[in-house]
Amino acid sequence: MSDEILTIQELAEYLKLNEKTAYRLAGEGKLPGFKVGGSWRFKREDLLVWIEKQKENKCS
Repeated sequence: MSDEILTIQELAEYLKLNEKTAYRLAGEGKLPGFKVGGSWRFKREDLLVWIEKQKENKCS
């Protein structure tokens, strides 16, 4: 299990998104993130679970 925490920039790079899109999705609650001192952070493990759920929803 990884406790690695990503910044919004790292998340955008990881998901191959524009940073503005990542901010928008996070702000809308569509990405599993949290704020620390006003800055978005994302646990890599939460993102992996979220990705799997997105894949399941697409197949349903």
